[in-house]
Amino acid sequence: MQPGGKTIGLIGGLAAAPRRIVGRHLAERGAVFRHGITRKTDLVVFGKKLLNRSSAQEIAARHHTQAKAGKPVWGEREFLRWVRDEEGPALTLDRETLCAQSGLDANDCVLLSLFAAFEGDGTRFAFTDVILARKYAGLIASGADWFAIVRQLAGAPKSSLTAFALRPGPAGIIYAERNDLVSDLSGQTVLPFAETDEDIDDLFEAAEEAEGEADIETAIALYRRCLAADPTDSVAAFNLGNCLSSQGDKAEARHLYQIAIKRDPTFVEAWFNLATLLREGGDVAGARRHLERAIAIDPSYADAVYNLAALQFDVGNLDAARRHWLRYLELDPHTAWAETARRGIQYVDMQNARKAAGQ
Repeated sequence: MQPGGKTIGLIGGLAAAPRRIVGRHLAERGAVFRHGITRKTDLVVFGKKLLNRSSAQEIAARHHTQAKAGKPVWGEREFLRWVRDEEGPALTLDRETLCAQSGLDANDCVLLSLFAAFEGDGTRFAFTDVILARKYAGLIASGADWFAIVRQLAGAPKSSLTAFALRPGPAGIIYAERNDLVSDLSGQTVLPFAETDEDIDDLFEAAEEAEGEADIETAIALYRRCLAADPTDSVAAFNLGNCLSSQGDKAEARHLYQIAIKRDPTFVEAWFNLATLLREGGDVAGARRHLERAIAIDPSYADAVYNLAALQFDVGNLDAARRHWLRYLELDPHTAWAETARRGIQYVDMQNARKAAGQ
């Protein structure tokens, strides 16, 4: 896959390289690199700094959501290899073979590989990864989990790990034993998280966390700090707009959505949310233009299609409303909104029939 034309979304911060530098390098090659995931994201990257901020359950849930959406999901190491055009090691085993030969659970394998616990990248593996997988499976069977393993062991040279016997100790610490020597491999000893010259990624993660916990005031303050540090961050502007809108500050929310669109003209969610605020403010023509733009960017955006149909219905453009509702049913035929669309189509057909009959 070549970077040109791709939009890459980052979950968590990069530990091995400053995000701005990576972003500039990708921009030179025609790609967009930004925080968060939108409908236009082509590739999802999980940064290693996520391990410092989120629990095992939270990370697993976020990975499951992205994998279910069908987007490619890469770990930081695989992503940076791609950015730098670096060749990785020779990988000849698939995940099924690795799991069969090691007894490692497939889900644990995916999450371990996401945070560089293997030479492989999650789909293909090296022969030495079988040895590592067996050690990881033994640790998990003894009470450890994938999260403890990647936090403590994934940064160690793989050739070194294969030479040690690994066992879990108290408080989640993993020990390595060799020639009667026991080493504590927890924390910074093996996996020091590289510090960079920016804290924007941490700010953004904290803002998302506050927003998710409905601590909107804190989220607003943190998103403002993100934008102050990086005014080009379209996702931070969009998320701040959402927070302000929920607090009733519609005017500033509109301004933030406009900033998000200016920074990223393909940001369909920003076009959609701005259309919603314009419609609420009585600017029907502006709302229609923004919904049409969102649909032009992403023809499969069902919410935008439905809202455009409803807007056309409200202003009396019944045939246009019917056409958009029909399109909506192609995208979403089974929900309660689909039933509403069908009733709208039936109403328009009834009105047209009355006109044809001269009533």
